Amino acid sequence: MTSLRGERVLTGRHFMNGDTACAEGALAAGLVFFAGYPITPSTEIAERLARRLPEVSGHYMQMEDELASMCAILGASWTGVRSMTATSGPGFSLMMENIGLGMITETPCVVINIQRGGPSTGLPTLTAQADVMQVKWGSHGDYEPIAYAPSTCQEAFDFTIKAFNAADRYRIPAFVMADEAVGHMTERVVIPEASEIPYVGRKRPVPGEQKLLYETDDSLIPAMPFAGEGYRMHVTGLTHDERGYPDTTPEPHERLVRRMSEKIQRHADDIIEVEEWQLEDADIAVVAFGSTARTARRAVSNAREEGIKAGLLRLITIWPFASKHIKALDGRVRAFVMAEVNLGQMVTQVERFTSKPVLRANHAGGKMMPTEPIYDAILEASRAN
Repeated sequence: MTSLRGERVLTGRHFMNGDTACAEGALAAGLVFFAGYPITPSTEIAERLARRLPEVSGHYMQMEDELASMCAILGASWTGVRSMTATSGPGFSLMMENIGLGMITETPCVVINIQRGGPSTGLPTLTAQADVMQVKWGSHGDYEPIAYAPSTCQEAFDFTIKAFNAADRYRIPAFVMADEAVGHMTERVVIPEASEIPYVGRKRPVPGEQKLLYETDDSLIPAMPFAGEGYRMHVTGLTHDERGYPDTTPEPHERLVRRMSEKIQRHADDIIEVEEWQLEDADIAVVAFGSTARTARRAVSNAREEGIKAGLLRLITIWPFASKHIKALDGRVRAFVMAEVNLGQMVTQVERFTSKPVLRANHAGGKMMPTEPIYDAILEASRAN
């Protein structure tokens, strides 16, 4: 199978929900293989791709569960194609073991998580943002994920493309952490011509030069051969040496895990994306992501109308975390407000990197964050100083 990038017919302006936009973003990025198991509120992604992938000579595979889905896209990736799955909270939990397998084997792929209220079965049809720490800490061991949080249907399309490019560039599973509100809202999505879609391919071995499967240079990112190209390949979830063969002693484990983490940390400035709004003269910085950033913007506008100098830092990438941006604001603002549809997850990251008060605007899930809790937290912060 070869990359089918460009062999799609859907362009122009459309009205579609965020799930459909993720599916079309994947096709625009050159998706060839999707394996998945239906789960609300991400099922529309699988439904769309079940119809669309055969139209572009791609492959859709209905799996028996989420464990198998994750494993299947890892295997497909080693054949050289772009692969993806989609799920929600309970399925994401089941994928964690094989997400760890993808991390230690450095296998590029994309996982879409349309978040819903939990724990357990929770609220299958209603929104939450409570999986954002799970994507970082859910599998065992040390690793550094890349995760995007769209706030619009257009961004669901755009960020899926970003995720594929990041996955290939850094040899890592990459994530789109949307929430149900974005997945199920319907908005205009503009799909450009294929020639306008950004594309970053995988680092490939130079024939005759790379002798070891996990040999690296200063980038710390190994070139990736594909199965069937004649390279000696041994891909294992065990700690392995540069040949790919198991070596379960402390020294190679330290070397491997540290390199895998540092390859993301070293390139964090290139990966991290934020949007700053009304922060130039702000006394209070609101931090938000996903659908909550939409109501946070309104709360900031309302505060400005009352003479309160508030601004918004929207996290486009939630991982790696935008610590430098928080540190920069720490020297300029009097307080932070962290708004998220959970009982306090990403707020712990903000608190790590500031000495200023951090107020919280939270609820446990089931609806988009209203404007009022964010506005009230801004008011409280302004009165406290």
